[in-house]
Amino acid sequence: MKKNMGTIDRVIRILLAIVVIVLYLNGSITGVAAIILGIVAFIFIVTSLIGFCPLYVPLNISTIGKPK
Repeated sequence: MKKNMGTIDRVIRILLAIVVIVLYLNGSITGVAAIILGIVAFIFIVTSLIGFCPLYVPLNISTIGKPK
């Protein structure tokens, strides 16, 4: 797997996952919404940690900046 996620992309995903976790622990999201957002948050964390997003491959997207 070749990395296709830049630093900003990874940080944004981690921050969004943290927001979802806080909202869940706060009781702001419950039920099906909590489950769906929890799954998305988990995926965001995993893809951020490995730096690879499988959805970017068929769309030919890379958020890694071009070398200078």
